[in-house]
Amino acid sequence: MEFLQNTWYFAAWGADIEPGKLFARTLLGKPLVFFRPSGGAVVALDDRCAHRAAPLSMGRLDGDRVVCGYHGLEFDGSGACVRNPHPSGRIPAAARVRSYPVVERHTGLWIWLGDEAADPALIPDFSKLDDTGPSVTRRDHMVMDAAYDLIVDNLLDCSHTSFLHEGILGNQPMIAAPTEVRQSGRTLNVIRTARNVPPPGMFDMLFRQDGAPVDCWTDFRWDPPSCLLLDVGVTPPGRPKEEGTGYFGTHILTPETERTTHYQFAATRWNIRAGSETEEMRQKISDLRRFAFEEQDEPMIRAQQRIIDLTPPHELKRVLLETDAGVVHWRRIIDEMIAAERRPSERLAVGA
Repeated sequence: MEFLQNTWYFAAWGADIEPGKLFARTLLGKPLVFFRPSGGAVVALDDRCAHRAAPLSMGRLDGDRVVCGYHGLEFDGSGACVRNPHPSGRIPAAARVRSYPVVERHTGLWIWLGDEAADPALIPDFSKLDDTGPSVTRRDHMVMDAAYDLIVDNLLDCSHTSFLHEGILGNQPMIAAPTEVRQSGRTLNVIRTARNVPPPGMFDMLFRQDGAPVDCWTDFRWDPPSCLLLDVGVTPPGRPKEEGTGYFGTHILTPETERTTHYQFAATRWNIRAGSETEEMRQKISDLRRFAFEEQDEPMIRAQQRIIDLTPPHELKRVLLETDAGVVHWRRIIDEMIAAERRPSERLAVGA
């Protein structure tokens, strides 16, 4: 699998990087180590000592320096080796590791792994996460044993909720909802509205708790390469959204390897029903969402990945349904972006 390189990827929640501690995470098949210097921005380095390729994350922090746990070389936030503890003290010119631009925004850390200049203005808008009050559920993380593109497909085809998440996030009467795709630049919105249907269990709990019919909408925003924000909610049939309730669901995917994916998720509620703004309700919503992703989505997508891997490419002639409109659009955009990114190196190769 080829990944888009010159873009922002979500590396971790900001709270994951604790002062005085090293944090290791593999992104796009690249082992990285993160740390938070005193009074400075979070640093990301290749997790590979320049001496013998030992993981720097198995070392320790000494002030604002990473000390390799194998032979004691010390590296600063730029990735330069600044101390050789052995008798000569000589620092070879090649004794450095690559550092990467990191921006802390919307309670998360965004990293740029490409070679082009990193522009923070290109970080997608997840300002819904800036609220640190009870309206935001647990900022959660899991690793799915599947390629990131299959997870994006799953999210942008919300018709699966009527089957895989029936009773929690969807139900059979919602199947008839049409799928609409809107594109603005490289941003997609995939929209479905089911009218006068029984409320899915999650939203009946958040709304009137009476099982009465509602209009239910899902509006999934996708920004390259794999950053998704879901506007989902219910309202009385025929009434404006503002008379109902819902949440903005954050779904940010970062490839760990070609076959594993970091999945970061949270939800920001709005128009919260009086009495349901408790910590108990916050935890219940967090747990229900994690259950849907971990116990329902992940086993299905993992099994799908296994079948794809075992099937000869010429036999993978998958049909398309009308609900795949968003899937077709996002894959076309990302393929075009990867192809455009590849062209300069192809020209260099031809010139050589």
